[in-house]
Amino acid sequence: MGGGFSARMKKIAILGSGSGSNMQAIADAIKSGELEAEIVYVGCDIEGAFLFERSATLGLECELIDCHGYKQKFPAEAQASLAKKLKDMGVDLICLAGFMRLVGKPLLEVFPARILNIHPSLLPAYPGLDAWAQAVDDRASESGCTVHYVDAGMDTGEIIEQAKVPVLAEDTAKTLHQRIQIEERTLYPRVVAQVLEGIG
Repeated sequence: MGGGFSARMKKIAILGSGSGSNMQAIADAIKSGELEAEIVYVGCDIEGAFLFERSATLGLECELIDCHGYKQKFPAEAQASLAKKLKDMGVDLICLAGFMRLVGKPLLEVFPARILNIHPSLLPAYPGLDAWAQAVDDRASESGCTVHYVDAGMDTGEIIEQAKVPVLAEDTAKTLHQRIQIEERTLYPRVVAQVLEGIG
């Protein structure tokens, strides 16, 4: 029999801005035993986002991240405050789940190679917003999703793993996005598990 109880349970923080579907996928993987970790913090920068309701359903408290009135910017003082809080909580890995602000030095220095993001394209193609619509407008033959480490750029961090999704002739931005999301919910928890295995 393995001595699984000797290993400390790894701690995950989730940062999101929307519905939290990828947080749900991570939570489901934890519940099923596919991912050995616990979600110890959920933060959202958009008041009233569905992420708050989804978190409550999962028995998790979701905190509103104070961005000091900025609509898009993630001010350094807000990042520094969050970084200190997560470090004090013993967080091992930060997972961005639809978080729409650029992470910078205050968080990256405290959590080097410890922040992941999932993006709905095959990076480096179609970074930024509405990547699925970019793919349809460009008449691309395929798209998909990418899990990557976060750096100070927009979707420019080191790629860890990707899943491909064909772009069908009849696809709209909405239908392609829906199929990409199905792949995201499988890919993200699996990569999170792999990264956590490499963290001592």
